[in-house]
Amino acid sequence: MFNKLKNMRAKKIVAGVSLATATAVASTAGMASTALTPSTADYTFTVENKYKGTATRTLTKSGNSWNYKVNARVAGVATANQSSTFSLSGNNIIPTSASTAYKVFGIGNTHNMKFSDSGKKVASTYRGKTVNLSAPNRAFDDLSLEAQIRQDLLTGKFTGNYYMVKKDKVEKTPFKKVGNTKVTVPAGTFDTIRVDRIHEDSDRSTSFWLAPSLDYLPVKVAQVNDGKRMEMALTKVR
Repeated sequence: MFNKLKNMRAKKIVAGVSLATATAVASTAGMASTALTPSTADYTFTVENKYKGTATRTLTKSGNSWNYKVNARVAGVATANQSSTFSLSGNNIIPTSASTAYKVFGIGNTHNMKFSDSGKKVASTYRGKTVNLSAPNRAFDDLSLEAQIRQDLLTGKFTGNYYMVKKDKVEKTPFKKVGNTKVTVPAGTFDTIRVDRIHEDSDRSTSFWLAPSLDYLPVKVAQVNDGKRMEMALTKVR
């Protein structure tokens, strides 16, 4: 019975930590630009108003090679680490490789991706099994997708139509703009644009509040999955 309850809690925490590591690319504060900016941003998040954690996102650039890393943790319970490498060609994010590793109560898994053909082909390795996948258009990992959404908003080319790699398949992953609102988080009060991911399952919802004054940095993220809620808020951009 203890193991069953432990596994149930682990699944809930992983859902929250996974979203915490899958939010958008951080940028520096200031005037909106039309390109990504290397930066670091800190967040806090809660899972079911019970588990509290922190996440740090770091975006770096070397030539035209970008690396985006996310480290998230719930002290004594779970850790999650993501990394994505991509290049920028005009307005297009071209993913090269990505990895995700998480542990809950010391037990975890990894997911690695290698992209080719400008993101239309990917070798996805999960639990030691590699699957070769193809997509009708560029496919993304979580982080390069968030980079593309932000880039599209910066240049006024947001359509909401994207494809994302999910372990053994490529899924069409649509988003939509919902409206404008003010949001207050530990980092301050911001005018934001809300962007929602469109889920086929009516029991799921994912919303991002993005601040144009911070180059569309997400200042708040909220997700509901099977009745379980996760919220994340920006604490600092540095």
